Amino acid sequence: MPNLLITGKSGRMGQALLQAAAAVPNVTVAATHDLGEDLDAAFQKVECAIDFTVHSFTAQVVEAALKHGTRLVIGTTGHSDGERAMIHEAAKSRPIVYASNYSVGVNTLFWLTRHAARILTQDRFDIEVIEMHHKHKIDAPSGTARTLLEILNQETGTFYQDDVTHGRVGNIGPRKPREIGMHTLRGGDVVGDHTVMFAADGERVELTHKAASRLTFASGAVRAAVWLQNKPAGLYDMQDVLGLR
Repeated sequence: MPNLLITGKSGRMGQALLQAAAAVPNVTVAATHDLGEDLDAAFQKVECAIDFTVHSFTAQVVEAALKHGTRLVIGTTGHSDGERAMIHEAAKSRPIVYASNYSVGVNTLFWLTRHAARILTQDRFDIEVIEMHHKHKIDAPSGTARTLLEILNQETGTFYQDDVTHGRVGNIGPRKPREIGMHTLRGGDVVGDHTVMFAADGERVELTHKAASRLTFASGAVRAAVWLQNKPAGLYDMQDVLGLR
């Protein structure tokens, strides 16, 4: 079983990760890290690092992993295109699990959304995505919502920049045929709610996942770290970890 590094140990996800790791036999948290501490020294003690911090810190985590030959589980969201490209490049030499959501339930939602989009086609069904998170979340839409949109774009032949509409206001006219609506809500202490809606004349299908605890994500991330042992270099996600591909 791997010796783990948990970054952002004082944050809400950091604390959840420590709790989740403690519940798995033979998994050891050999190092932790917080802002201002020695990241290089922490990486020297571990085989795998789990990072749920902020996108601007990812480059330092990836650099340290490449230097020390460490496996990575990245749950941070809100990365720029350049930051995502950096992660993809690093995966050519290190095994990395990079996912927008580590919940088993959410990854089931991803799978269901893909198959629903193949059946409930856009010639009959309009598609809307709704997500809600706590008032402290800094990126919008959420990483999970972005993944849902990527799945929908792939299955419908649409494009994020051209066909996704973020909210609606004013005299906008009728809905465009290829349009996918994206609606972001923020408030309170909501851990994470996501709904994909397929609406047609006379019927509506809604796929919804609601998270009540960050342990849902933390437990999945620890599971990913265990799964990553002995895997070759490459970029993986929770669909791989759960065998849903």
